[in-house]
Amino acid sequence: MNDGTGTEEELIILHEDNHIIVVMKPQNVASCPDESGDDNLLDRVRRYLKETYQKPGNVYVGLVHRLDRPTGGVMVFAKTSKAAGRLSEQMKTGDFEKKYLAVLNGTPHEESATLTGWLKKNPVNNMVYLTPQGTDGAKLASLDYRILQEDGELALAQIKLHTGRSHQIRVQMAGIAHPVYGDMRYGGERAQKGKLALWAYSLAFTHPVTKERMLFMLEPPKGETPWKRFDLSAAMKL
Repeated sequence: MNDGTGTEEELIILHEDNHIIVVMKPQNVASCPDESGDDNLLDRVRRYLKETYQKPGNVYVGLVHRLDRPTGGVMVFAKTSKAAGRLSEQMKTGDFEKKYLAVLNGTPHEESATLTGWLKKNPVNNMVYLTPQGTDGAKLASLDYRILQEDGELALAQIKLHTGRSHQIRVQMAGIAHPVYGDMRYGGERAQKGKLALWAYSLAFTHPVTKERMLFMLEPPKGETPWKRFDLSAAMKL
């Protein structure tokens, strides 16, 4: 079940112990149950634990963080409420570090920069918008980006989040006119049709029980467009 091959339904496990389970989130699978009623990663993890360990009744799985449905990559779930609480606290203190790779349309003028803005979500259309500071309901969003490679009209960027807002990377990169490849929702005129090229490739946190610093890295699907245009192995070492 964790060999990295097989069907979309299969759960790819990067690490598991008595307290946490780290898995690959496939693209276009929800992180947790939503109004669509579609199968989701949280339920897949719960089914795996129930079947593998023959657990009766409800199985506890703690949702610590989310990835947007079109985004793939590394996710950690807690197997105990204590682990969930400690990991959630790391999210607040900044000890929980997430890095992404994204393919952008065009190359920003600045090779690296910090983007800061205020985001507000419209629950009616599930869209997030950049708004002026002080807008009612708006939340501060901040990220760092760094351009790693260029190939014609596309650029490979490393992105580090300082906040975890819904659709944050997509909205903020579109806000500087360099939307993520495949982002038909926020890309506007520069949008290019295809699977969203946004991948949570690196996740670092302190183990909630052993206190060991843990790092998990997972390469994007390098055989797919547009990822195959870049040297992903080199990018992940930077």
